[in-house]
Amino acid sequence: MILSNDTAQQLLNLWKTKKVGLEGNVLKVIQTTDEEFQRYIDEAKQRDQETRRKRLEITKQVQSQNKDLIESQADREKLMIDLQESLAQSEMLKNAAVEDLESLQKRTQFELIGLIVKVALSVIGAVCILTTILYLYVISKGLNSTIIETTWSNLFGIILTNSFSIIGTIMGVKHMADKK
Repeated sequence: MILSNDTAQQLLNLWKTKKVGLEGNVLKVIQTTDEEFQRYIDEAKQRDQETRRKRLEITKQVQSQNKDLIESQADREKLMIDLQESLAQSEMLKNAAVEDLESLQKRTQFELIGLIVKVALSVIGAVCILTTILYLYVISKGLNSTIIETTWSNLFGIILTNSFSIIGTIMGVKHMADKK
């Protein structure tokens, strides 16, 4: 493509006054015999190559940053999934530990209640047997048994009442512990 001298001068003036020049593939097809315009074309080609090189570097940099961002996003998503799985697993372990603790507490309470009932019934039985032996001894010796008779009768009533009270209290506590 050959430009007129007038057009070439206008392009040179535009470059000198406003720093607006030709660029792109059109520079490859322009032919001229004017040395000054040829220097302008050569400089414009160099500027165009430099501009293209800078654009290419920026494009590569942006693509690299995009790739890094995509990888980071994938890593974050994987970490989030792992975190949610760990949270769910720790919640399950916590629930299992709470169930084990409650089971252990209930078993311990049940054993304690059983021990209390055994001891209370043993004491009640021992008092009953001791009082009965004492009463039989007094009767067999022919001693005055009026005091022992009333004591023995009152003692059996008290023991019977207390044994039901103890067992009722223990069963009530056990029932309340089961409701929790």
